[in-house]
Amino acid sequence: MKTQVITFFVALFFLTACNTKKQAYKDPFADPFMYSRTVKELNNVVMQNNFPPIIASRNYTYANIAAYEVIALGDQRFQSLAGQIKHLPKLPAIETKEVNFNYASLLAFCKVGQAVTFPEGSMKGYVTGLDSIAIAAGMSDEMMKATKSLADAVANHILAWSKKDNYAQTRTAEKFNITTEEGRWVPTPPEYHQALEPHWNLIRPLVMDSANQFLTPRPLPFDIKNSASPYYKEVMAVKNSGDSLTDEQKHIADFWDDLGNRVIMEGHVMFTAKKFSPPGHWMNIVGIAAQKAKADFSTTVYAYAKTAIASFDAFIQCWDEKFRSNTVRPETVINKYLDADWRPYLQTPPFPEYTCGHSTVSSSAAEALTSVFGDNFAYTDSSELEFGIKNRSFSSFRQAAEENNWARFYGGIHFHYSCIVSTEFGRKVGTLVNQKLIMKK
Repeated sequence: MKTQVITFFVALFFLTACNTKKQAYKDPFADPFMYSRTVKELNNVVMQNNFPPIIASRNYTYANIAAYEVIALGDQRFQSLAGQIKHLPKLPAIETKEVNFNYASLLAFCKVGQAVTFPEGSMKGYVTGLDSIAIAAGMSDEMMKATKSLADAVANHILAWSKKDNYAQTRTAEKFNITTEEGRWVPTPPEYHQALEPHWNLIRPLVMDSANQFLTPRPLPFDIKNSASPYYKEVMAVKNSGDSLTDEQKHIADFWDDLGNRVIMEGHVMFTAKKFSPPGHWMNIVGIAAQKAKADFSTTVYAYAKTAIASFDAFIQCWDEKFRSNTVRPETVINKYLDADWRPYLQTPPFPEYTCGHSTVSSSAAEALTSVFGDNFAYTDSSELEFGIKNRSFSSFRQAAEENNWARFYGGIHFHYSCIVSTEFGRKVGTLVNQKLIMKK
């Protein structure tokens, strides 16, 4: 796939050169689609290497910030995030003469993207393709050298900063302690996997002051034996919905499933189906919106960076609450008290129920995108076509986030009360990002 994409671009620029007959050097990196395609390449690396959504958000965020800092050096409409993100230090003095800033942003993105993912050098072939495009377009050796020097300087600066976010320390933290107390989370089928990233609230936020800046209301008290209790009614709503899903509701659930590694069991055979995670899905939406809005290269980078930052902090806020409240999943409750054979439409992910990660991240990302492209920005999301799921159309980013809210309920993996709270608090995070980060002058 990588070879096909790069070959396509090289052929395109050779064709352009032939048609223009010795025309002056034309910048091959002016097309904003080049940036969206590069983000998609990292998205593919994240998906193929089984990164969970929380870690994937970190991958996208630092790579996009590196690209944005390059753009801020070359486009006076945008300003550095240094100081706005209070712990991001200023870039050292960097020579910007003879630099192609779009090309540099792509290179910085790739260097950071492959450094925070694995295997090492996962985007090396893609970078080689970008270099081939520059050569094919007739870029001078001086410009290539200056561009790569600037890209390396910015990427190294962002990587050094990223290593202080406590990620490495959480790799050796203790596993989550599972208890048998009623109403508390326990692993769910089919893998009965350990809780995912229980210490993510220790990751350094970018815009929030702390992981617990936005404390949610307490989850509904566990009370499954009282048919008049709000909790019992939430449980029955999930069960009844799952027992009578319409085709449209199934489509909504499938479209927003975004479980990066869904385990499928057929007889004695078990295998994994890979898809984009929630932040990967929203990265795709950014590209769709930028293309529809005919955004230029710099604005496209800006939209990706802002959305990634909003998603990053939203995960920290949500995971802080998940492992504070530590609530049981609907599947566990229904199996124990109502129907041992009941299964949700979607596979239950391995972490506590309250609050909903996808709803939190989606509403936060929607606020960031609304700030860039405006409200009532209608678009068709084709992100899931490659997984055999037909498109869905939305009148706004906020409407998409609201639909995701219902998707987790239809999927049988969240109580709707949790999704409503999550949507509200995701918006709070996204709004804070919009208020604190003045990226475009």
